Amino acid sequence: MEEENACSSQGGPAQKSKSASAALSIVTAVAAVPLVTLTPRSTSSFPPLPSNPFPAGTLRGLNTLAKAHGRYFGTALQESQQRVNDTKYTYLSASFSEFGMVTPENDMKWELTEFTQGDFTFAGADYVLGYAHHNGQTVRGHNFVWYNQLGQGILAPYINWTNSTILAIIKEHIQAVGGRYKGQLYVWDVVNEPLNDDGTFQTNIWYNVTGSYYIKYALQVARETDPYARLYINDYNIETVSNKSNAYLNLVKGLLAEGVPLDGIGCETHLILGETPSTADMITNFQRFADLGLEWAITELDIRMDLANNATEGNSTQLAQQATEYAQVVSACLGISTCVGITTWETSDSYSWVPGVFTGQGSGLLFDFSSNPKPAYYAVADALAGHNGTKIVDGPFVSQGGFNDWENPKKVTDPKRRRGL
Repeated sequence: MEEENACSSQGGPAQKSKSASAALSIVTAVAAVPLVTLTPRSTSSFPPLPSNPFPAGTLRGLNTLAKAHGRYFGTALQESQQRVNDTKYTYLSASFSEFGMVTPENDMKWELTEFTQGDFTFAGADYVLGYAHHNGQTVRGHNFVWYNQLGQGILAPYINWTNSTILAIIKEHIQAVGGRYKGQLYVWDVVNEPLNDDGTFQTNIWYNVTGSYYIKYALQVARETDPYARLYINDYNIETVSNKSNAYLNLVKGLLAEGVPLDGIGCETHLILGETPSTADMITNFQRFADLGLEWAITELDIRMDLANNATEGNSTQLAQQATEYAQVVSACLGISTCVGITTWETSDSYSWVPGVFTGQGSGLLFDFSSNPKPAYYAVADALAGHNGTKIVDGPFVSQGGFNDWENPKKVTDPKRRRGL
């Protein structure tokens, strides 16, 4: 749901005056987009990594456990939070054994890469990508086209967008951002949250002008821009069979029938304690998309709860229930071969988006405000290790010898391998 900065598009640097015709000044060829190599990168660019600050035996290595069954375990990061004086958090966020996949929580979004139409800024995105690669981690690109956190140039009331001008700025943005990081990412969330909970299309700036065509167009431009990255549509409240997931099934069937490039579905999985679906119900839904040959990824997992009296963490009963529900989600991913991995939406509760958006709620992650592991952390580790009767079906990366294709991404040219099948 990613509402962590839902109001942030109202702020930012002063917007330069632009006319509608400026939107047509686009990059017309992928080759014209500057491509930078971010790895290897000087270690002086990043803060020194601390030694393990946890007592021996505290950590289990979630990514190491996931990799043993052909999956990754990941987290979301922001550039600004890698500069904080928080030894445990810094260690965890850089630990390949805990998190092998990194999603830039905000730094690759439109607002932070193109706040002013046509003026691109990559400092934060460069930093997170380089930091992750420096630590041996793979990166999920997030995201190209969303209705939220947009630059002011798009939202400017004086621009009367037409089909051609709105598609032009989508192309310009994807070519500029995607071209810069070509061959350096595992996947792009190309279109983010295009559907409502009832299965209808979100009425946003993209849909209001182009109808649903913008989804197809963005996927096509993304594949042309970076043929090595998997391409996803990402959304919330699609964990089980529902009006929304049914609509997704119909949407992707149509896209695939037209030959539109689509490799997977990102299931955000922002959940509420006590409302987490059963493992069986989630697997039933995941399988419908697996039958279409698509990857499935849990992309933004947290399980938030009500907090009493301004507390930062739940009570022991809540934390025990949260552990059970985290295990349910992880077991669902482990129960189907096309679920490629799990990403939590940040590492510790001290940096979670939840308290800033849902008043009186929080404590949604695996590490608490002091970056110490919670019961949910150990429940996830046990599930990944196959304890407590967890059924594990090996994931798609076992036969590939690991998922870290970013080290030599241009070898990933076969479409079946690109999909991880």
